Amino acid sequence: MIKDVGAVPTVTASGRATRVRLLSNPVKDYAWGSRSDLAALTGRPVPAPGPEAEMWLGTHPAGPSLLAGDGRSLADVVGADPLGQLGPATVARHGERLPYLMKLIAVAQPLSLQVHPSAEQAAEGHARGVYVDPWPKPELVCALTPFTALAGFRSAGQAAMLLARLCVPALEDVVSLLEAGSPVAALRALLERPEMVEQVVWAASAVHHPDYDLVVRLARRHPGDPACLAPLLLRRHDLAPGEALFLGAGVLHCYLDGFGVEIMGSSDNVVRAGLTAKPVDVEELLRVLDPGAIPLPVEARDGVYVTPSPEFRLRRVAVDGEVPLDGGLPRILLCVEGRVRADTLDLRAGESAFVPATHPPVTLSGYGLVFCAEPGPADQPGVRAAR
Repeated sequence: MIKDVGAVPTVTASGRATRVRLLSNPVKDYAWGSRSDLAALTGRPVPAPGPEAEMWLGTHPAGPSLLAGDGRSLADVVGADPLGQLGPATVARHGERLPYLMKLIAVAQPLSLQVHPSAEQAAEGHARGVYVDPWPKPELVCALTPFTALAGFRSAGQAAMLLARLCVPALEDVVSLLEAGSPVAALRALLERPEMVEQVVWAASAVHHPDYDLVVRLARRHPGDPACLAPLLLRRHDLAPGEALFLGAGVLHCYLDGFGVEIMGSSDNVVRAGLTAKPVDVEELLRVLDPGAIPLPVEARDGVYVTPSPEFRLRRVAVDGEVPLDGGLPRILLCVEGRVRADTLDLRAGESAFVPATHPPVTLSGYGLVFCAEPGPADQPGVRAAR
């Protein structure tokens, strides 16, 4: 990695020096990860020795970033000087914690069928010992390559038609529930009857259609798992590079393939219903699922992806010359193309840096593409008081 040489430190009110610092970020080796995407971006040999699913950039305790060449975690640095690192405005709104978590996500195989709880559900569930964090996990994924996701219920009529076309008697009650406008009850009926998976998959394999082909593909990877039938109830979203999708609380979803940048509330609260070897909790998923929650395609406005989430905002910055960034916010910069300088720190593709809130405005220069993570603006809908 390029080391942080010559960066000019500033001094906070507490007397601590702050500067733009190069980060070293953990990579999660989940089984669904790619052996090429992250390795290629960071200039390592392809294929990687094993699957590389996510690179985490932030302070979450399950995988905090480290300061390159220092050994301290970003979480420890923020904890030692929250006002200097986060700024008074962020501390006042979110407490003494970085409210967002940035990720690179490399999907080679479909993820689990899952949902995330709301702020209230997360706090209540954490108190019960169900969730690891007391925080919600709204998220935005922005495609770096073509990216495919299933998210949100398709119309009940369309889902009923897809199931009815298979002519499987065991599905008749599920079709009736959909026709009655009860998608959650229909989902429960699918998930609680693994005995019908084989005959439904057999029927799906006889009809050449992308929705049925996906059921067959999932069944091959997760034989006997009734969650492989759930895609017949869900909407498909195909993102081109630069396009983004926002998922709020209660949205049932499953990422299928692609490479992208994610930003989310700094939480690891995930409730799964299947398509995974990780713990599954169908009852909790059905409890927090919101059938009316809609995934939102998000277009960048002047490079900014605006969402309802107060925890984060994502910028996509095409650098060709000089681009100024205002001060006052704790930011993580991630270079995904070219070579970009953040003040005196050089970033190549796959490298990242943390900018403390008390650092003066930063100028990005050179040529490349940088994603910038920061807290959402104060006037963003849904802002709530810090705990």
